[in-house]
Amino acid sequence: MKKDNTLKIIAMKWFFLIICMIISFTGNIVAKEPLQKAKYVFLFIGDGMGIPQRAATNNYMGRKLLMDEFPIQGITTTYANDRFITGSAASATALATGFKTNINYVGVDPDFRPVKTIAEEAKELGMKVGIISSVSIDHATPAAFYAHVKTRKMLHEIDMDLAKSGFDFFGGGGLMDPTGKKSKAPMGNALELAKQNGYRIVNNKTEFMSLGKNSGKILAWNAWLQDAGALPYAMDMGPEDITLSEFTEKAIELLDNPKGFFMMVEGGKIDWAAHANDAAATITNNIAFDEAIGKALEFYKKHWNETLIVVTGDHECGGLTLGFAGTVYDTNFSILKNQKVSFQKFSDETVKKIKEQHARSTITFEQVKDVITTNFGLKFQGDPKKDQLVLNDFEKKMIEKAFNQSMEKKVDETVENQLLYGGYEPLTVTLTHVLNQKAGLGWTSYSHTGVPISTSAIGAGEELFSGFYDNTDIALKLKAAMGLMAEKKYKL
Repeated sequence: MKKDNTLKIIAMKWFFLIICMIISFTGNIVAKEPLQKAKYVFLFIGDGMGIPQRAATNNYMGRKLLMDEFPIQGITTTYANDRFITGSAASATALATGFKTNINYVGVDPDFRPVKTIAEEAKELGMKVGIISSVSIDHATPAAFYAHVKTRKMLHEIDMDLAKSGFDFFGGGGLMDPTGKKSKAPMGNALELAKQNGYRIVNNKTEFMSLGKNSGKILAWNAWLQDAGALPYAMDMGPEDITLSEFTEKAIELLDNPKGFFMMVEGGKIDWAAHANDAAATITNNIAFDEAIGKALEFYKKHWNETLIVVTGDHECGGLTLGFAGTVYDTNFSILKNQKVSFQKFSDETVKKIKEQHARSTITFEQVKDVITTNFGLKFQGDPKKDQLVLNDFEKKMIEKAFNQSMEKKVDETVENQLLYGGYEPLTVTLTHVLNQKAGLGWTSYSHTGVPISTSAIGAGEELFSGFYDNTDIALKLKAAMGLMAEKKYKL
């Protein structure tokens, strides 16, 4: 009898314990604050930023990128409507609208029907809208949020769409064809139209940093546009240049208002550096992109229950591999810090000067060696087994062969040269290849690849971005988080 009572007491204790746990668990659910609509929305797009680019940057820094610390991490497919390996126009259109489209199409479906972008919908709701990019602001990715043209090459038409958009802030690179010099049917001067439509045009840092809440609509770019209307590579910038994070910080200041805002920020030069197989420029631009994300996080901490930050890529570029046959399992990404300038600056300035001297027979390969060591840290003297930066005989021959190609008036367009140099300056790309390989990094392409990319999220509606999904789903998930119309499966 005593044994039965003991068992009953134990059973009762367990019963009450389970009930308490259920009540506690239920209470937590009930007590949990309901999901808020995202009032302040940031979409960060790392152009060409695949999983390898993010992982390489983490290794280089010795810590995680801010984006990799976000509580929600997803995997996203990137294919276009008419090709497995996408381009920026098709991918950005998918991210901006939720529609698959063809390669080079901007803001239109495969039948050339314009499709409304999330930025346009946000503007219609009364939210302010900002578009920022480290490349020209009429490049494929930013254009996909405000323009509707059949090909990304219609730069003048894109510029005119920008001037008519009514968006509140454009910043980063410049316009490539505002007057229609490259257009078959010029439509006027986009900059003049922008002014007529109330835009203040700013192209120097002093004026830019002084902008305030009453400055009106802004179209701003950096004074030095390094290549094709783009911001300089992060590693080439000086204190007089406006960084991507400064553009982002100023946009937040100007766009903040009671009705909220939508902001798209593109790290476009991550892609350009990866096309050229320049790991140092890719990584340092990835860091600059992450610093811009840091400005959004500062805002999020003040408005955490109404802010959503989503970070994604439009595709991977370059086929970056974390590992190289020549180093087997060894990696040392810190070696990349020996590179002082981007491939672009080295080609535009140093190689150009060397070519001029070579044409006058005043410089030889022997005399270029010191320049190579100064800019890339690669050494022509010493023991490769004791110092990783010392070149072996095979690497020296590669570099000298590339030097000879660069000194030609025109690089031979052979299959071999296309595979070796990808249309870039032979000496420059060979130097970045050798340095990258010594770090334990390899490249398989000078173009985009079809591998899925990472998507990260934090804030109001972050739960929507977990899992494996297509790039079109990002637009739908954003719309759902903002309370815009979207498929039922995405409703909060």
